[in-house]
Amino acid sequence: MPVPFKEHPLRHQAVAELHARTYEPLCAPERISHITAVSGERGSGRNLQHLRLLLEHFGLPAPEKVDQHYRAELGDIRLLWERHTEFVTYTFSKHGRFVHPFAYPVLRELPEEWLASLPGEVVSAVSLALEPRDTPERSPEELSELFAGHVVIGSEVVGGAARAWSDLRIHSDGFSRILLRDQGLANNQAGRLAKRVLEVNSYRAMALLGLPPAREANRILSKADSRLVVVATTMSSEERAESDAEKALLAELTALAAEIETVAARTSYRFEASKAYYGVVVQRLDQLRQRRIEGLQTFTEFLDARLAPAIATCDSTSHRQRDLAERAARLTSLLRARVEVELQRQNRGLLESMNQRAKIQLRLQETVEGLSVIAIGYYGVGLIGYLLKGLEAHGIPIDASYGTGLAAPLVVGIAWLGIRRMKARLLKSEGVKE
Repeated sequence: MPVPFKEHPLRHQAVAELHARTYEPLCAPERISHITAVSGERGSGRNLQHLRLLLEHFGLPAPEKVDQHYRAELGDIRLLWERHTEFVTYTFSKHGRFVHPFAYPVLRELPEEWLASLPGEVVSAVSLALEPRDTPERSPEELSELFAGHVVIGSEVVGGAARAWSDLRIHSDGFSRILLRDQGLANNQAGRLAKRVLEVNSYRAMALLGLPPAREANRILSKADSRLVVVATTMSSEERAESDAEKALLAELTALAAEIETVAARTSYRFEASKAYYGVVVQRLDQLRQRRIEGLQTFTEFLDARLAPAIATCDSTSHRQRDLAERAARLTSLLRARVEVELQRQNRGLLESMNQRAKIQLRLQETVEGLSVIAIGYYGVGLIGYLLKGLEAHGIPIDASYGTGLAAPLVVGIAWLGIRRMKARLLKSEGVKE
C-alpha cells in the first residue's frame, strides 16, 4: 500500500542502519565459532561471492542483495554474516549439549576448501561456549585446564546474570577461547552477551593493528628528528652560511619533510582507525556490566593494562608526526626566507654594479658627444673655408680666412644644437627623461 506522503530517499536506509548490527538469539547450551577477516575497503564483491559459495554448498539459494548483515540456516548451524568498513565477520552457532566446550569447534563442520579460500586475512578466530546454569561449577583447576594452563581472566557480567572467562590467547588449534556460563540470563540476554564479548575480541584485534606501524614509524621519526636538530643547529650558527650551503640545507629539509609526510600518509588512517576501534572496545566493556570474581582480573582491567598503552603509543606517534611535519615546515620557511634575502642582496649588488656601469657609459657618451661636435664643427668649418676660398678666387671681394674664423663658432653651435635635439628626440621616443 503506497504511503500518503513523499518520503525522503534515505528514510529506509536510515532505519535499516539501526538494525545493521543485530545479534543471534541464543539459548544455553551453545557453541559458537567467530571469525574476523580483514579484507580491505568494501566494494570488490569478493566477500559476497564467497558467502554465496558457502550457501551453494549447503543447497541454499544465493541472495539477490545483501546489505550490512545476512542470516542463514546451514542445517543445524546458524550463520550470521556482517560486513564492516574494512573487515567481515562470520558467526557460526550450534545449539546442543557438549562435553568439552572447545574440543570440536563449529567451524570444523564447514568445508575446508571454503575456509582455505576465505577472502582477506583472519585477525581473530574465537571458539565460544555457553554453558547452562545446571552445569556443575568449575574449579580454578578445571578452568586452568580448559585454557591450557594459561592465566585466566574473568568476571560476572550482565549484572551477575552470567559469568565469562578467557585467557585471550591463541591456542594450538588456532582459536582463542571464551567460556560463558548462564546464571539467570533472561529473554535475549544470551545473544546480546555473546555478541558483545565477541565484538570486544574483534575490535581489540583491529585496534592493535596500529601498534606495529607505530613502532616502525617511531624508528623513522627518531632519525628524522635527529636530522632536523642538525639542520636547526646549522641554521642558528652565527657565521653567515654560503649560498651553496643554504641551498644544500634547503634540499635536506625538503627531503625530510617529504619523508615525514610519507610516513604520515601510510599510518594516519591506521592510527585513527585504531583509536575508533578502541572506543568501541571501551563501550562494549561498559555494556558488559562486570563484577569481580575473587582472584581474577576483569576483562576491563586486563585490557586497560595492555590495550590502552598500545593505543596511547599510536596517539603519541600520530602527534609526533604532526609536530615534526610542522617543525620541518617552519624551518623550511625560515631557510627559504634566508635564501631569498641573500638572493635579494646579490641582486641589489648586481643592480648597483649595472647602475655604475651605466653612469660610466653615460660619461663616455657625453665625451663622445663633445668630440662629435668638435669633429662635425671642424669639417663644417673646413667646408665653409673651401667655399669662401673658391669665391675669393673668382674675384669676389671676400677675405676667406676672416670669414672662416667668423663661421667657426656658428658651425660648432649649430652642430651642438643638432646633436642635442636628436638625442632629445630619441630619448622621448623611448619614454626616458633626460
